[in-house]
Amino acid sequence: MKALAVLLLASLPIPQISLPVHGPKPQPHFAAQAQAAPHKGGKWYFARTGHAVYCYGPVMSVSGTSGDIERVATFCRGDKLLVPLKD
Repeated sequence: MKALAVLLLASLPIPQISLPVHGPKPQPHFAAQAQAAPHKGGKWYFARTGHAVYCYGPVMSVSGTSGDIERVATFCRGDKLLVPLKD
């Protein structure tokens, strides 16, 4: 009798549990702007190349390739880590 009950239970289909898949929720306009520009408090600098650059980090003095000390702006827009500044 027990064997018949086990066979009957084993032959029943097992329900598949599936979790609903949610897509990314739309974000408000201000949240999208915050992700596009995660840094705040940047400043415009005049680079040695003659272009204006917007940098978020501090201005530092580093030794140049010829051994002299030069001022550079750090963490600039456009994936530039260091930009030499025009004095």
